[in-house]
Amino acid sequence: MPPVVLITGAAGGLGKALTEKLTSDHWHVVAGYHRTPLCGISENVTQLKMDVTDREAVADIVEQVTQSHGRIDVLINNAGVTRDHLNLQTTEKDWDHVHDVNLRGSFLCSQSVLPIMVRQGSGHILNISSYSGRSGAVGQSAYSAAKAGLIGFTMAIAQEYGSKNIRANVILPGVLKTGMTKDLSESQFSNFRKQNVLGRLSDLREVASVVAFLCGTQNISGQVFQLDSRIVSWA
Repeated sequence: MPPVVLITGAAGGLGKALTEKLTSDHWHVVAGYHRTPLCGISENVTQLKMDVTDREAVADIVEQVTQSHGRIDVLINNAGVTRDHLNLQTTEKDWDHVHDVNLRGSFLCSQSVLPIMVRQGSGHILNISSYSGRSGAVGQSAYSAAKAGLIGFTMAIAQEYGSKNIRANVILPGVLKTGMTKDLSESQFSNFRKQNVLGRLSDLREVASVVAFLCGTQNISGQVFQLDSRIVSWA
């Protein structure tokens, strides 16, 4: 039986790249999507409609996966949204929605899979955060706060469950050309390139390859992997 990975937000640009890479590496992928399922995927993918902000819905998906496959080896908390505004223009509704999907959703999914991972004696939770969570960003106070919280949450999980052979790590994928960034102008993309010492943006396939590598590791936990060439000043 192939190892099983549950990916949230699998219909997005990064989610689809992760699904394609992991299936090519002989994982069975459970692709959780919110609205529209993926097209043109292999038979090693199970697609399930999933609202990561609904505790009962998440628990039901996890139960379906364990009944069908007997285990969950990796959870990738990839579902994410932005509602970008300057802080004074950010409504409570936007703030709550960004935190519900990016942070609370990761909490609910992790909390649902952890008992299974404890029972099977191994597991790995990979959380997709953002450079904004490390450095902050103009117009992204809600998103930056949620993604920073996700980093701290990951470190706590790593320490709480390391003795159970459960790993937890954070990925900062960098700026990707996906649906989340479709409204950015070419001048904005150019500014992002200039912030990178290599002068280019992240590549979906390269990010997916790194995540796939980490999925198969056994001795890495509590780490933050930044997958571009922006350099954060030391505090």
